[in-house]
Amino acid sequence: MQTIRYELIPAQDGAGQVALITFDEQGSPVNTMCQQWQDDLGEATARVLADRDRLGGALKGIVLASAKSSFFAGADLKATMRLQPEDAPAVFREIERMKKHFRTLETLGIPVVACLNGSALGGGWEVALIAHHRIAVNDRKTRFGLPEVTLGLLPGATGITKMTRLLGLMAAQPLILEGKTFGPAEAQQMGLVHQLVDTREELLPAALAHIAAHPEAQQPWDAKDYRMPGGAPTSPKIANALVVAPAMLTKTTRGRYPAPEAALAAMVEGALVDYDTALRIESRYLARLMTSPVARNMINTFFFDMNAIKAGKSRPAGVARFKPTKVGILGAGMMGAGIAWAQASRGIETVLKDVDQDKADKGRAYSEKLAAKRVEKGRMKPEAAQELLARITPTASAADLAGCELIIEAVFENRELKAQVTREAEPQLAEGGFFASNTSTLPISGLAQASARPEKFIGIHFFSPVDKMKLVEIIRGRQTDDETVARAFDYVQALAKIPIVVNDSRGFYTSRTFGTFVMEGAAMLSEGIPAAVIENAAMQAGMPVGPLAVLDETALTLSVHVMEQTRADFAAEGRQYQATPGELLVERMVKEFQRPGRAGGGGFYDYPEGGKKHLWPRLRELFEKPGVEWDVQDIQDRLLYRQAIETARCLAEGVLTSVHDANIGSIFGIGFPAWTGGAMQFIYGMGVDAFLRRVDELAERHGDGFALDDRAREAIRAHQPQY
Repeated sequence: MQTIRYELIPAQDGAGQVALITFDEQGSPVNTMCQQWQDDLGEATARVLADRDRLGGALKGIVLASAKSSFFAGADLKATMRLQPEDAPAVFREIERMKKHFRTLETLGIPVVACLNGSALGGGWEVALIAHHRIAVNDRKTRFGLPEVTLGLLPGATGITKMTRLLGLMAAQPLILEGKTFGPAEAQQMGLVHQLVDTREELLPAALAHIAAHPEAQQPWDAKDYRMPGGAPTSPKIANALVVAPAMLTKTTRGRYPAPEAALAAMVEGALVDYDTALRIESRYLARLMTSPVARNMINTFFFDMNAIKAGKSRPAGVARFKPTKVGILGAGMMGAGIAWAQASRGIETVLKDVDQDKADKGRAYSEKLAAKRVEKGRMKPEAAQELLARITPTASAADLAGCELIIEAVFENRELKAQVTREAEPQLAEGGFFASNTSTLPISGLAQASARPEKFIGIHFFSPVDKMKLVEIIRGRQTDDETVARAFDYVQALAKIPIVVNDSRGFYTSRTFGTFVMEGAAMLSEGIPAAVIENAAMQAGMPVGPLAVLDETALTLSVHVMEQTRADFAAEGRQYQATPGELLVERMVKEFQRPGRAGGGGFYDYPEGGKKHLWPRLRELFEKPGVEWDVQDIQDRLLYRQAIETARCLAEGVLTSVHDANIGSIFGIGFPAWTGGAMQFIYGMGVDAFLRRVDELAERHGDGFALDDRAREAIRAHQPQY
């Protein structure tokens, strides 16, 4: 066997033997349910049966263990990426074959004990559930659970059936439908782990002791008096809750994510039948999901692309790791205050500077407010909150920035102002330090002209609100050196955020692509399509909010300011900037109708005090055209394709250098629907040829914004991932 070691070891009393099954996939840092493991599991099960027949009552039990630093990682996702819908019947048979081995081991009448030396997620947790008794090392870094829905799958290797029978329908829902994970101590509280030990070395002795004390064992659902915790689906209390569950789920998924809906169906249907029938129901749902495009999209991005970023694939190699200890921030407004919180939360000493002490103090007060909320909810101890706040020094003096390894300016989007604060603060950097701008649109190479060391100048673009948004876009200027890019990457990871690396361009990647989404929405309004149709179509496609609502939140005045700055830049270069229909409509909203956005009292929406926001009634008379024809699918395609097209252009132009940065950046930065796997996976998921045919149709009907030149088409094909 290549992935499993099998041996007989003496039982605790020396009067019998225990089968020790150690998972040890060769050439891999983790154990996975690869095809070889599935074959080896069959062989290991056969050896257990043979030893039981040979030894009789002398085979006292079975121990499941791992030779890796974790217990078991789960399914072989590369193999899953190669599956097609026609593979579903074969996938179903393989799932059933594996579960047959699980069932054989747990119904021998002897105790099976799992020694959980580290994390067991997804299929790994389902392997642990074979055991009647689970012992875990009490390490807070260890995680257990079933996060399959986050990858477009469901826990179909007994996970749904067993967790529902262990916890009950209602208690199991957050763990299955939301993929919530948990640590060893929480697992023990829920009854999912039965015993905790302090070290890995204590696991096997504890397992042997349990086997000696419990010579017979069966799973709870195999007992004659078993009753499902909380009640079966037919009980009035559960039935009433289940009536609204599908509607609540659809409200969240908008029908775009089949995995949670299939998981809920498998839970309820499985709870109405016997255990073995429930397993078959679960297998059928999993086989269907595993061969679906949504699962491939989500696995590609949330597993492979995310791991590529975590592993530093976008980080320049050969540069020593940087651990920030003191970082300065220029500007204590919304962005600066948010960055200060993010830094102080991760133990970084933070100097928060503004033009006067009062403004700096207000910036620190933002962290005080966030900390107080966490203390109130029991998520933070008061002393931890005080330690965090003590790391933030509000000041009006540039001298207090002395010794900072990094200074980030987060002032208003004005080139002259940014140049002024750069020249003032840069001399305070520690030796070897570097400077960053938090600009969302202005080219970094231009801003670096104010720097005495442009090779140590970089863009670090946070997203608002900083305390909630995980993505940070790192922008390399024309003169930025590799060391600065690598140190910026390390800084972002030190904040427990997700870094993507892009090259300099107006709007970089995220702002540039985000602009196409909101301006396409505004353009459709200018064509006479009803605002409510545009907004609802966007959300049904999977965008978090509609384009008009987003424009309101980010301020229509900001969009106008960016457009005016762009016009001025073009004029300085002797060129004329051609505004898009969407930009012209937004300009009218601000200048003609005095609708600056939410912060200014209203934009496309009205915001009544104490009431729910609603679309500005005058939109109908000003822009909507009763006779205009529209189609929901066409509207959704315009919104999604426009972003994917701009992403492909960024890839062709070298603004983006990798597909993983594009996919992760589009989802976590601009809210591109997760079911697509991101803006580039949206293309690959539907097939390049089909995508390009639809692009040509959209370009013919809706203009050059949808036109893709040969260079972009070649880039799409050249970057297509292979599995």
